This record gives sequence, C-alpha cells and structure tokens, in this order.
Amino acid sequence: MSENMNNAPESGAKTTNFIHQIVENDLMEGRNNKRIHTRFPPEPNGYLHIGHAKAICLDFGTAEKYGGKCNLRFDDTNPSKEDQEYVDSIQEDVRWLGFDWEDRLYYASDNFDKLYEFAVELIKRGKAYIDDQPADVISEQRGTPTRPGIESPYRNRSVEENLMLFEKMKAGEFPNGHCVLRAKIDMASPNMHMRDPLMYRIIHAEHHRTGNKWSIYPMYDFAHGECDYFEGITHSLCTLEFEIHRPLYDWFVNELATSEYRPRQIEFSRLNLTYTMMSKRKLLQLVEEKLVSGWDDPRMPTICGLRRRGYTPESIRNFVEKVGITKTEGIIDVALLEHSVREDLNKTAQRVMGVLNPIKVVITNYPEGKVEMMEAINNPEDESMGTRQVPFTRELYIEREDFMEEPPKKFFRLSPGAEVRLRYAYFITCNEVIKDEQGNITELRCTYDPASYGGNSPDGRKVKATLHWVSATENVEAEIRLYDRLLMVQDPSEYKDVDFRDMLNPESLKVLKKCYIEPFVYNAKPLSHFQFERMGYFCVDTSSTTEKMVFNRTVSLKDTWAKQQNQ
Repeated sequence: MSENMNNAPESGAKTTNFIHQIVENDLMEGRNNKRIHTRFPPEPNGYLHIGHAKAICLDFGTAEKYGGKCNLRFDDTNPSKEDQEYVDSIQEDVRWLGFDWEDRLYYASDNFDKLYEFAVELIKRGKAYIDDQPADVISEQRGTPTRPGIESPYRNRSVEENLMLFEKMKAGEFPNGHCVLRAKIDMASPNMHMRDPLMYRIIHAEHHRTGNKWSIYPMYDFAHGECDYFEGITHSLCTLEFEIHRPLYDWFVNELATSEYRPRQIEFSRLNLTYTMMSKRKLLQLVEEKLVSGWDDPRMPTICGLRRRGYTPESIRNFVEKVGITKTEGIIDVALLEHSVREDLNKTAQRVMGVLNPIKVVITNYPEGKVEMMEAINNPEDESMGTRQVPFTRELYIEREDFMEEPPKKFFRLSPGAEVRLRYAYFITCNEVIKDEQGNITELRCTYDPASYGGNSPDGRKVKATLHWVSATENVEAEIRLYDRLLMVQDPSEYKDVDFRDMLNPESLKVLKKCYIEPFVYNAKPLSHFQFERMGYFCVDTSSTTEKMVFNRTVSLKDTWAKQQNQ
C-alpha cells in the first residue's frame, strides 16, 4: 500500500457509514498529510468473539478502503490475566477473517519504557502524584456524576517525594495495592474519568513478554492514546463505551505531543446478538467450569468456535456489512448471522446425502450384490463444481421421519402402499413393514420401478415427495453433533439478577451416533463444508478421523431471517 494516502473513493462513491464519512472529510481537508492509519488493539486475556469481528472488519476494512494501514497491537498491560495462548489465537483469528497487519505487529509492552518516562515527566510538571490510599477510598472520593470528588490528602505531595515513591514502585519495593500513580486533573470535573484518574498500579506477576522486569503497569486509559501516538495512528476506532473516556484520551495525548499531529478517537456501537453471551469474563467461566468443551466449542460465539462450527470468514464479513456501523446501541437478531452463513454456503458447499436417524429399506426386486452408480449434482448454484457418483444398492437407509405407518392427510412421504422418488435414483413403493417384538419398526420392504431410472417415470406419472437416501452397505458411518443456541433467553442483559448459568440451554447439543453419509465424504479434511440435502449445512469437526468421522451442523436449512424479510 502507498505511503502517501491519496486513495479516497472517487467523487460520488458510496460512503457506507459515518466513520467513513469522517475519514473522507479528513482526507479532503488534508489532515495528517492525508494518511489513514488505524489499529486493532485487543487485550490478550481471552479468545476473540463475534463482537470483535465487527471491530476487526471496521479497523482493517477502513484502512483497506482508503489505501491506508492497520496495525495489530496487543494491549498487554495486565500480566495477571494475559497469556501467550491468547496472543497466538488472536493472530490466527484475524488472519482467518482475511486481514493482514503485514510487519505492523505491536504490543503496548513495546512502549513500557517510553510510558514510564512520560509518567516521570508528568510528575516533574506537577501533573501526577502517588496516592497511598486504598482503592475503595479512592473510588469513594471520586464522588458521583452529580457530586464533585474530594481531593486526595496526597495530591499536593512534592515532586521530589512523588519521584522517589514512583521509583520505589518500579523497583518492586511495595506490595500489590500499596499505592498508585494518578494524573492531577480536576476532581470537580463533570466527567468522572477526568477526576485524577489512575495511571499506574502495582502488579507483581510475570509478564508473557517482559518477564519480571516490571512491577508497575500502565492503565488502559493512559497507555491507549500514547501507543496510538507512538504508532502514528490517525483514526482510533473504539466502541461506544469509550466515548466518555475521549476527553481523557485527548488530555494525555496533548500532554505528550510535540507536533501538530494528533490521533483521533471515534466511537461506534458494539455488536450485541440475541441468544448470545458477549462477556469475555463469563465466556471464560464457561470454559473454566467445563460447561463447554473449550474456547472453540461450536456453541461459543468465539471466532474459533464459529470456525469449528463451519462458519466461513466470508459469511462473517458479509454479516458485519449488513449490520452496519452506527452510534446507536441495539441488539441484532442472530438469525441475520445464520442467514449470512446460509447465503455463503449455498453458493459454495458441496452437496451430499446423509441420513441422521436411519431406518432400513430393502428393495426386494433389486438384484442382491448389485452396486449401481447414480450421477448427482455437486452444487446446483455452481455448475463448475460438476457431478459425482453415488452408489445405489438393494439395502438403503432413509430418514425415519420420512415414513409413517398411519399417515395423516397431506403426508406425502413414504407410507404403506405409497410411492415416492429417491433422489437421483428410482421410484419405490412400500409393500411391507417389519417390526421387532416391542412393536418398533426395524425395516421397510419396498419394490422399485426399473423404468424410473434417474427419478423420472417414462409414463409421466407424478409423485409428491423426493427422499434422500444412503446405501446401507456403501457409506461412511459418522457421529453428528447438532448444535443449538447456547442461551435460552433472547437478551441476557435484561436478566441482571439471574445467574447467567441458569440461562444455558440444556438442549444446546445433541449427539447422534450411527449416522450414514454417502462415500463422497470419506477422507474429507477438517472444516470441509457440506450441505446434507434436506438436512442442513454441516462441516467436518477438527476431531474427526478416517476411523471416526464427526460432523457439526453449522446451520439448518430453515432461514427465519429471510422469512421475516419476505413477510
């Protein structure tokens, strides 16, 4: 990408959101020498979720649209909660979504020395001081939005004493919580974030990059804007809860800046989804308490969980585009995300036939031992994907729900005496129902019409149902995992007094053994996508092997979002 950022869309090009309008205005005004430089700044204390995907698409997408650059910067300022595992997973997720930070991988810890020197400079200017009070006392003294704060008794310590105490903090001479460094701003400010905010606290913990070099760590509000400044960021895009922090962001940057350049913080609404938990702390609880199988459990809203479930990066990017970028908080119907997945997989997924709840069909007039290959379409949306051969034999499996011994009116599938079409194969008629001693149906005996090869009758007779099927002898046996929404409540934020664990859906996972898929899927690689005809979209699980194939249902065929839009 060019160093000179003159790549704004041509006049008349569509501006997709208010942030892009701001960017285009800055380009027209020549702000920052027409540079566009954004950043995605995750804290490495957990795995990214679908909400972060919105921020990733905005940060990297804005830079891409305007010929700019986007950094990946880890906010690694709290070693007690951070881990290299999270650093690695975040990089994997960003790349999987289709974005590249090139050589611009940064960490807040890269700037720890600079941040410390800047803090010392503020102390020397009389704009920062050491406060020895306990955290709860400091919090109480901050006041309320309608009542001004109370100045700390340590607010007017001498510069010399503050420097000496700050050096002792750095040297590790005090225990956790003994004291903090605060900025000296305005305890009567109507914005409580400006009431002498914390800059540094003591944390005795090994940092995943700097080891035990530091005993003090900067607060996010202090490090955020300064790291933006050090990296030359022009547009610092944050979620809406940081809007009230912006005056503090600007105060720190203005105190640091030695030129006219300033990074600009712009806020947008975060992503909230129905039936979805977005709290990183609560997601961590689910993992630690083994209420899910891990961060990549396909029921989790994490990017790695969605990936394992079979979601595609294209579908997530398209979903983010559909949601849009606004300043209005709201909650998005998860059906829109599912619609985006169907929309993408419908165009790209390989079609196969799979039977999840099998009942055996024996075609009594079909030759024993014969294997006939039927030509099947791989994807009707893409002719270039061609066709495949599906083995047809005397014994087959169909879905148990596709047969009823005593069918009601308008049941057009298989029943005694009824004729149906087998997909890509023949017409069959059920002649006999076999049951075990308990009266359970174990087998259907049928006859086929040899003249109806390919599912078409030469005499022009019509049938009202077409069933999918799998050979009982030429197949792949598989385990199928059917995933549903993890939460039972539409908006978990409305249940503040309810333990979120009580909202978990006990039916969020059903495991089906002894399911049968046509042989085409044998040796399919993990995360390969398929549409099981009439059953939904599935992908090969990461735990799958040739000895035990496992499929996850990505999403059903039923599209509630599309139905809502058409009503």
